[in-house]
Amino acid sequence: MLVADRGGVPANREGVPAYRLVVLDFDGTLADTFPWFTRVLPGIADRYGFRCPSADEVDVLRALDARGVMRRLGVPGWKLPLIARHMHGLAARDAGELAPFPGIPALLARLAAGGVALALVSSNSEDVVRRVLGPRSAGLIDVYACGTALFGKARRFRAVARASGLPSSAVLCLGDELRDHAAATRAGLAFGAVTWGYTGAAALAAANPAHLFATPEAVATALLPRTARAA
Repeated sequence: MLVADRGGVPANREGVPAYRLVVLDFDGTLADTFPWFTRVLPGIADRYGFRCPSADEVDVLRALDARGVMRRLGVPGWKLPLIARHMHGLAARDAGELAPFPGIPALLARLAAGGVALALVSSNSEDVVRRVLGPRSAGLIDVYACGTALFGKARRFRAVARASGLPSSAVLCLGDELRDHAAATRAGLAFGAVTWGYTGAAALAAANPAHLFATPEAVATALLPRTARAA
């Protein structure tokens, strides 16, 4: 029987994780790509004719959702596919410079060993994801749904959850942005927000996600049964 503990995380009296599938975001959740993003952004802004934020504006932008950022910087919606294609090319070029956050390889290994299936939904390409994570961590992910449109995650979330055969209550989406939270909500899935990525912790907390995690270790501690944590 599944029950909710005092922290709001479902628990399983039989020692099986309540969330049997975790659907992962990549940029800002698994991979530390924000410094890279801020480095390439001026060139992208110049190429596609939108405003590049000043250094003292970054914290303001990290409190906004993706549409709010687009409005503030003057990014036309019709240019998004062009911008995304260009950024995918830059990410492929620079994949060797990118790396997972500390603790992410251990988190993926612990979740997989604890009986949690892993899927990944990202706008980035599968090749870039695999190169950044490395073969060991990348091999722990059962399903890749890459090349997702900026605002197309809800459909991918639903498809991944449906293909798993699990009830929606057994699926958790893990991400670092408000648009990830909105997509999970539209898909009828729980959302776990991580505070080490693109969106600021206060903005994520204000959105009232099902779970708010400050470290990868906190994710494993919350999601795995005590027997799996000890192992």
